[in-house]
Amino acid sequence: MNAHPFEWRRTFPGITRQVSEARRFVAEHLPPRAEIETAQLIVSELATNAIRHTGSGEPGGRFMVTVRLEASRVWLGVLDEGGAGRPEVRKPDDRQECGRGLDLVDHLAQTWGVHGDERSRTVWATVAMGSPLPCA
Repeated sequence: MNAHPFEWRRTFPGITRQVSEARRFVAEHLPPRAEIETAQLIVSELATNAIRHTGSGEPGGRFMVTVRLEASRVWLGVLDEGGAGRPEVRKPDDRQECGRGLDLVDHLAQTWGVHGDERSRTVWATVAMGSPLPCA
């Protein structure tokens, strides 16, 4: 049972094709609003980072996506299986194809952060909604 009445979690195998499934999972649990695309893009970047840079991308690895709908924002989290280093925004280099994920998250999200350590961490972000949702 989830601690929050509007919170959903799902664990995905740590393989690249599951990133699109994570995007679909986000869309399934959000009301039809413009913010869905932003939320999907953020989760896509965070899931991709989990697969590329943590134990989640190793054979048998997994990552978990949490979507929490709050009154005026959406909280998104991707729990990984840990790895060396701490996620941080890097200055984009136009000569490289990767390395822009957290820079994009930093620009799209209202706030974002990291909880955990090299054994397991959650990279989370919030997306502001245009108008508050009515109370259920």
